[in-house]
Amino acid sequence: MTGKVEIGFQGAWLMLPLSRLVPSKVIPPTAKATKKFEQISDSIKEVGIVEPLVVHPIEGRKKEYLILDGHMRAEVLQAIGETQAPCLISKDDEAFTYNKRINRLGSVQEHYMIVRAIKSGVPESRIAAALGIRASSVRRKRKLLEGICPEVVKILQNVRFSEETAAMLKRMKPVRQVEVADLMTATNNFTKSYAKALLIATPEHQLVNPNAKKYFRGISDTEYTKMEQEMEGLRRDVKSVEDTYGINMLRLVVANGFIGRLLENARISKYLGRNQPDIYERLISLQESIDSEMGVAAE
Repeated sequence: MTGKVEIGFQGAWLMLPLSRLVPSKVIPPTAKATKKFEQISDSIKEVGIVEPLVVHPIEGRKKEYLILDGHMRAEVLQAIGETQAPCLISKDDEAFTYNKRINRLGSVQEHYMIVRAIKSGVPESRIAAALGIRASSVRRKRKLLEGICPEVVKILQNVRFSEETAAMLKRMKPVRQVEVADLMTATNNFTKSYAKALLIATPEHQLVNPNAKKYFRGISDTEYTKMEQEMEGLRRDVKSVEDTYGINMLRLVVANGFIGRLLENARISKYLGRNQPDIYERLISLQESIDSEMGVAAE
């Protein structure tokens, strides 16, 4: 690699008047009624702006800046009567790299953050205010990992899952917890309902308290047995897919690249569009589908 990687921002952030910041997209009025807006508002009121806005100077318009990232934060600041905002000055006007590619804080990481804050002497009430949640939720998040084995904590360390999902895991023995965590990760499903279904299908000898009532209304013993069998089949299917996932993904990437090169060739595209329109449309649709699945769809 011969070239140097350049920093995409100016060296320091600046306080800029909100009146000089021009949105690059429209935030609908209904956004102010969302939970996200409320949480951002609560956080800013309690601890201020943690992440500066990202802006770029507008060519030909002196001292005006285009907002690339931070529209909601700007709306909140205006709503609470602030006149300025901390901003990072971007060296180009591309917004595609910002929050769209950030991995959000996982539930395990959030738990550790709350535990560290409490150990540092931060009251639960202030943590709740900063996160826009109730103090009781802070206490539940603090106890999130109690009863969950270390192997599962490692598996789920970078994902979001609810306290209800964690509660389902805690009713299982460690070996079963690991199986369930692997299934949730393989299917990318960490919902309470899925965890509940896996709990229902868990054999009694894999429960923390086999004598505890695990049955739910409307499900017979026969249906429980069938669910256990189906879940075991699902586990084997997922394992089989995992064994071939790497090579199949490689083949998919190669095939997608080949399709892309075909469609980029003007002569081939023109020929297909004129003589084989059905094939041409299918190739375009296939490439868009693959790009979407691989998370590289055009912005």
